[in-house]
Amino acid sequence: MATDEFERLASIGQLRREPFDRREFDALVRSGRTRLTDARTSVLSLESRFDLAYNAAHALSLAALRKQGYRSEHRYIVFQLLPLTTGVPTAVWRILAKCHGIRNAAEYEGVIDLDDRLVLSLIDATEAVFIAVR
Repeated sequence: MATDEFERLASIGQLRREPFDRREFDALVRSGRTRLTDARTSVLSLESRFDLAYNAAHALSLAALRKQGYRSEHRYIVFQLLPLTTGVPTAVWRILAKCHGIRNAAEYEGVIDLDDRLVLSLIDATEAVFIAVR
């Protein structure tokens, strides 16, 4: 099932096969853990906490995909595959997908609309990915 989806995405150029590298995996998990810890620092601005949690989620999600022997240059795909790579509920990747859209608006249009609830949801989703990846 999961392998079929990975192969389908590889056949259309959304994923590429790449042998698992334990050092890369460990570095991605370490980066994700550090950023997640920093994202919980309430004295930081919401924007900083959002950036830290979002980038932690990406590092951890990429680690999960790399463990399966694949890589993607598309952040959305890395998040979308989380139910297959980690077993987290679909609701987790949906939060990350929403935050991906917010991140893109901030990066490419300079528009960022955040509130405490969204940032806390992002941190919770990232924590779920971290637990699943460990």
